[in-house]
Amino acid sequence: MGQSKALYIVGRAICRPIFKIIYRYKVINRDAIPDDNKGYIIACNHLSYSDPVLLGLSQKRRINFMAKDELFKNRFFAWLIRNLGAFPVKRGTGDVKALKNGEDIIREGNLMTIFIEGGRSKTGELMRPRSGFAVIAQQTNVPVVPVCITRTKNTTFARRIIHFSEPITAEELGLIGEDIDRRALKNAGTTVMGKIKEMREQDLKDYAK
Repeated sequence: MGQSKALYIVGRAICRPIFKIIYRYKVINRDAIPDDNKGYIIACNHLSYSDPVLLGLSQKRRINFMAKDELFKNRFFAWLIRNLGAFPVKRGTGDVKALKNGEDIIREGNLMTIFIEGGRSKTGELMRPRSGFAVIAQQTNVPVVPVCITRTKNTTFARRIIHFSEPITAEELGLIGEDIDRRALKNAGTTVMGKIKEMREQDLKDYAK
């Protein structure tokens, strides 16, 4: 996918002190994703354009992302984010190519992030989950790791809490079998979003002071 390991390492080294100053971010349960070179799906809520960077800073392992195709229209920016692990998805279209790219990344033993709501929340509140992550989990039979990014205040540069839940297997999400229907995909989304909601409520209680 044209990724650059060197650029990712340099980018993370540059961004870490800057983001620590700006967002004073805290990572909870960082070790929920084992360092075992196996594929995992990270299903995360989405608050701002800083979210991919915060997730990348929160893990030792490299993280790949689905990103809306509009971000790839500028040639230089497209080159940059592709090298940092992003690949395009056409939102709201059931983009088969993007899903296949995601599956390939996971089968190669990598981490792949999907922003489960399908876009940024303008209010900071959680939105309805989409089923793209569940389709990929069903196809690859890998665990899903719910992650919640919480903004402690409703301001642009408020402190961020990045909270990782324990992985949930595809079987626990009801995604094993050949007859997976829309209801099963919806139920999986409800389960993962429920975990994200629990973490958000706890982090607001503990850190929104």
